[in-house]
Amino acid sequence: GGSKASSLSNPTLFRESAFIDGEWVISTESVAVTDPATQELLGHVPHLGLAETRRAIDAAFAALPAWRNRPAAERGALLKRWHSLILEHKMDLAHIMTREQGKPVGEAAGEIAYAASFVEWFGEEAKRAYGDVIASPQIDKRLLVVKQPIGVCAAITPWNFPAAMITRKAAAALAAGCTMVVKPSELTPFSALALAALAEEAGIPKGVLNVVTCGSGNAAEVGGELTSHRAVKKVSFTGSTGVGKRLMAQCAGTMKKLSLELGGNAPFIVFEDADIDAAVVGAIAAKFRNAGQTCVCANRFYVHTSVHDEFVQKLSKAMDALLVGPGIEQGVMQGPLINEAAVEKVEAHVSDAIGKGAQLMAGGSRHSLGGTFFQPTLLTGVTAEMDVTQQETFGPLAPVYRFETEAEVVSAANDVPAGLACYFYARDLARVWRVSEALEYGMVGVNTGIISNEVAPFGGVKESGVGREGSRYGIDEYLQIKYIAHGGL
Repeated sequence: GGSKASSLSNPTLFRESAFIDGEWVISTESVAVTDPATQELLGHVPHLGLAETRRAIDAAFAALPAWRNRPAAERGALLKRWHSLILEHKMDLAHIMTREQGKPVGEAAGEIAYAASFVEWFGEEAKRAYGDVIASPQIDKRLLVVKQPIGVCAAITPWNFPAAMITRKAAAALAAGCTMVVKPSELTPFSALALAALAEEAGIPKGVLNVVTCGSGNAAEVGGELTSHRAVKKVSFTGSTGVGKRLMAQCAGTMKKLSLELGGNAPFIVFEDADIDAAVVGAIAAKFRNAGQTCVCANRFYVHTSVHDEFVQKLSKAMDALLVGPGIEQGVMQGPLINEAAVEKVEAHVSDAIGKGAQLMAGGSRHSLGGTFFQPTLLTGVTAEMDVTQQETFGPLAPVYRFETEAEVVSAANDVPAGLACYFYARDLARVWRVSEALEYGMVGVNTGIISNEVAPFGGVKESGVGREGSRYGIDEYLQIKYIAHGGL
């Protein structure tokens, strides 16, 4: 790990130890972390288990009373300090992320700014956890509502956005007056640990934010403790729908509050009145960011038959310009996929579609760079019975379906269990309102392929999860409503 640290302006951001109760913790067993672009070893993190998870929960529980009782403005000021440190070290954090996750370094720097924006936003929102006074039905009573921090929270985070998925949980929790234990993905733990190092530097007290690392072998044990320990009142998870359902079931025993941001299957609809050039720009952004490894990635492109050929031709041309390579290299627009399993899933979706009659217009196979690099791939003639329709690919595959009518395409778009993000391009204002309201998704991008920011509520419906992150609604996930009836007046 030494050589990785030496390439950073601030080598202390590269931590090979977990962070529990304000201490950097090592263990006898460790987990190797590799660079997906080169398969090179980056370093190791502790392979922790039940005992250390319990210690982190105990630390968060011990830190809770003092943290909860600090004035909201003071908690907010510490978050603002954390925010400025994240931005100050943006390029170091971006390089750490690109090395462990693979995304192009410009994109990684964009994620760091996005991650920091949640810390700033919730730092500001801390003092706005407003209550209510309710007009009493009885003359001798006064009725009030207060919002209080829920308690110790757990966050289980994924590898695809290794910084932002932590800050939008942790900043909301800390702003609300809660303490937190984070279990980052074993594939991208260094981003989490670097953020913890900056939180410590910002003066966030010990035990308020803890990071427990482990390999996949201990994930069930660590996750099991976070979802069953009585002191943990809230679990927030971003990841696959299957794991989310399992965590939800595990939380039932102690009736924990849950936020789940699970898989999507985003439709991207191009109506006949769309600005086709704009739709292509949006399609590239919504599909190929992070090599297609985002839960809001366009997974199904529905294009009106009258503009189908023009859209496909222009999209194909735009895809030709996507430079594939290691994320650390200048000008690269698409990095490697996270691992071999990710590549195999894209290959399976491509071969299934071609076997059922789809036409390959571009790409279709592993990239000549080898490893987990995959060509940007375009399929046409895609139909509802192909696997890609019901499963999220999570890779650089754009499957195009033809449609004739608005009613038909809205029905097709909604005919999946997921409901996270959706996108459509149209200029008819009546249609924009009709379709926006008819699509069964938590987030709708109209004439844009980029929808994520800290001020808007991020989350899904149906099997894409429960709860919202970011926005003024995001802090409510970490607060409990208490009603006080004052009688005898």
